[in-house]
Amino acid sequence: MSNWRELAECRYEDPDLFFPIGTSGPALLQTRRARAVCGRCRVRGQCLDFALTTAQPAGVWGGATEDERRDLGRARTRRRPS
Repeated sequence: MSNWRELAECRYEDPDLFFPIGTSGPALLQTRRARAVCGRCRVRGQCLDFALTTAQPAGVWGGATEDERRDLGRARTRRRPS
């Protein structure tokens, strides 16, 4: 099977779109635009899993922002058996 990145919708976009600066004003619009690209991507789940597994510190990955991924990572940690 090919690398999921080769199938990602974002490969046709400016990478800067997925790395908004800030969390208000123009950055909110940029985040919405990035999520729209993620929303039509067939490998969105793989992208999000990659970001969570590798603890990507910035950007929109699999439609999730840094804060959302942080929350998802915490939830994954809590669900793991001891």
